[in-house]
Amino acid sequence: MSSKDKDLMPYKNFIKDKTFFIVGGDGWAYDIGFSGIDHVLSNNYNVNILVLDTEVYSNTGGQASKATPIGALAQFAGFGKKNYKKDLARMALAYPHVYVATVCLGANPNQLVKVLKEANEYEGPSIVIAYAPCISHGIKGGMENSIDIEKEAVACGYYPLFHYKPGEDFVLDSKNVNFDDYPVFIERQTRFNALKKVNPSEADKLLEYNILEAKKRFYYYENLAKK
Repeated sequence: MSSKDKDLMPYKNFIKDKTFFIVGGDGWAYDIGFSGIDHVLSNNYNVNILVLDTEVYSNTGGQASKATPIGALAQFAGFGKKNYKKDLARMALAYPHVYVATVCLGANPNQLVKVLKEANEYEGPSIVIAYAPCISHGIKGGMENSIDIEKEAVACGYYPLFHYKPGEDFVLDSKNVNFDDYPVFIERQTRFNALKKVNPSEADKLLEYNILEAKKRFYYYENLAKK
């Protein structure tokens, strides 16, 4: 063994014994860094990616991103976003060798732990997308109620939870979803309920599209779980 290899041994052991996740927000994952993520996933590298999906550019002032849902208010979407949220998980599932999951700490912490463990142990690329409310959502009562909002997001079908390990069945982890509670979830956030004040002529239509898109997304994943 060369002296150079001996010098590198402590670092090699460190890398071998540690778990690494590439962590970023939706602005990076859905927009400016998407090509890099796609490159990593497509090349079958043994890399773990964790996306914190705040559905807006949180760090730079709350601008709309491709993760921002239709009908939401944000900078550059002051009258309600007109186009739909990009489904990053569905795109990642197009690669049959990629471990893909959506998680939500407040709604199902056990599922989150299970997913992170599986993603780390999987010998191949993994991407885990976590619903992460932020201050730009305007949650009634403030961010101290973010856990309740997370629970509601999953319970009403706004944010379906699932995990897929290549070679195994697709598993929909969201249970007993009730879309009747969807309006309550919407009403508790300024990013949605203020639309009627700033764009009353379009508010009902955009929020109707929002609910319709959520149902389509959920039913798509539900059908995958039945196959």
